[in-house]
Amino acid sequence: MTQALTKQALLKILVIDDHESVLSGTIEVLQKKYVDAEFITAATVQEALSQVANLQPDLVVMDLSLPESLGKMARPDTGVQLLRNLMKNHTNLNIVVQSAHVRTLVRIRPDIDIHKGGFTVADKSLSSQEMLTRVDWALQGLTHTKDIKGVHYGLEVKPEWLKVLNLAFEEGLTDKTIAERMCVGERMVRHYWSKLQDALDVYPEDGKNMRIQTEMRAREEGLID
Repeated sequence: MTQALTKQALLKILVIDDHESVLSGTIEVLQKKYVDAEFITAATVQEALSQVANLQPDLVVMDLSLPESLGKMARPDTGVQLLRNLMKNHTNLNIVVQSAHVRTLVRIRPDIDIHKGGFTVADKSLSSQEMLTRVDWALQGLTHTKDIKGVHYGLEVKPEWLKVLNLAFEEGLTDKTIAERMCVGERMVRHYWSKLQDALDVYPEDGKNMRIQTEMRAREEGLID
């Protein structure tokens, strides 16, 4: 079950960073919005894996430059491997990558595309409010990877996403009927929508309907007539 959460109460949030000042600063920002959340911390990959396995957080906010264990050197590659591990073994985990090395995520783009939990990217240069927006989107089960798209060429859209587009906007079907037609669950259809909207740079905006925005962008890109 995708951990798409909207309530602030009872949230369990794991923050992973090997810099104590950044760790405490991130928690301070999060506490202002998620006042009733339980916060867990980890400074190494080993500690992070243990915390996730034992405590099953609703959300992970993590840096990429991490040490494997205490005394080891922090490296972005190590954090990327941790992220791949988390997505493989906790497919519905909501994740926010808060790092200055977000472009390294291109190495695991296929893993991100199939991850069923929320997945957003927050470069460390973002304001606190922008970072909190990324957290909120992840908790809703949304995907936002715009910050790593500079290394891609062309629009990457999977066949199943295109099928959802056509069934919705060419045949006018509801998500329930689309799920039946594709022989998948409605939750999977919502997952396809999230990945498609990320590919089209369609994200929540006040006063705008995301489905309408998705249809407009899809037509602009020539994905549907």
